[in-house]
Amino acid sequence: MAASFHPPQRTLMGPGPSDVNPRILEAMSRPTIGHLDPAFIGLMDDVKAKLQYVFKTNNTLTLPISAPGSAGMEACFVNLLSCGDTAIVCQNGVFGGRMKENIERCGAKAVMVEDEWGTPVSIDKVAEAIANHPEAVALCFVHAETSTGVRSDAATLCEMAREAGMLSIVDTVTGLAGIDVSVDEWGADAVYSGTQKCLSCVPGLSPVTFSPKAVEHIQNRQQKVQSWFLDMNLVMGYWGGEGKRAYHHTAPINALYALHEALCIVEEEGLEASWARHALHHRALVAGLEAMGLSMQVAAEYRLPQLNAVNIPEGADDAAVRAALLNDYSLEIGAGLGSLAGKVWRIGLMGHAANHKNVLLCLHALESVLRAQGVAVQSGAIDAANGVYHTE
Repeated sequence: MAASFHPPQRTLMGPGPSDVNPRILEAMSRPTIGHLDPAFIGLMDDVKAKLQYVFKTNNTLTLPISAPGSAGMEACFVNLLSCGDTAIVCQNGVFGGRMKENIERCGAKAVMVEDEWGTPVSIDKVAEAIANHPEAVALCFVHAETSTGVRSDAATLCEMAREAGMLSIVDTVTGLAGIDVSVDEWGADAVYSGTQKCLSCVPGLSPVTFSPKAVEHIQNRQQKVQSWFLDMNLVMGYWGGEGKRAYHHTAPINALYALHEALCIVEEEGLEASWARHALHHRALVAGLEAMGLSMQVAAEYRLPQLNAVNIPEGADDAAVRAALLNDYSLEIGAGLGSLAGKVWRIGLMGHAANHKNVLLCLHALESVLRAQGVAVQSGAIDAANGVYHTE
């Protein structure tokens, strides 16, 4: 006999997805209408305008790709790179490696600039790569590296690309709405994100934005875009222009209701207030973790407030701790990836999940589980976190 699926109630404090605001879940339950219905076209236009707000851009080609953040990444690469091109890729974590994969699948060559995981992209190494490869079409980097919790200097890197006559392709999947993302101020050419991080929306959509320079590059391509579904020349027939839209695909209508509601919530709070909230709860969490005797993987000046890489203390069983948090407290935190696997936990404070209650729950649960497993931890985590809240 068929049975409906009823998921357990979790507190999501991993690298994503984040807790979804109940307003967004309610929005998804509204009646489905046609993807060419005039009312839905109006919603699409408002989603575009609200995405321009959170990206801080006037780019006309700003829209949500009808697929997760990985598709937003692929959309940027397949539209801007052609077979035989060269692109410079900065890798200081997992997602720089995924950029390389995309470039090579376009038939292009990836020139790698590699930095130690847990550190930002080296400006000096990038300058050297640009000098050695003037033929490169694009400079590609991760602004907010989800695998390590590191923020790199997007403004400087975009400026370097622009001065070298290259396009900039920027991953800010974990950055958008959690820290300053200023596309026009940076002069970034192609930027992609995801809905399931600091927007606190359901997974499955990828906001992207392309500069006029990038649009011109796409329109002047000599080769067809490698992906039909992600070809911006075709997608814009549905998402762009005035009046009648050309059918391209059936948009995920209810997921777009959810994104619209998520963007309304960001607008109501205000971008700067959202960034400040993420920063406050990050400071409280770090104060509590350090009071417990734990340490952070990333230097303070480069940390993402919304993604905290915590060094696993000696004697702690990585998987057993995470399992106990999930089973005993319904609390999810993330494991390390790549070279940091088994060395760090990734604790997310994203969107709706970045709040006072979650910080205190995480500190209490983690301290209790570590003590139960015989790991020596100090007392005072809750007091240290509350000290931040009471003084700020």
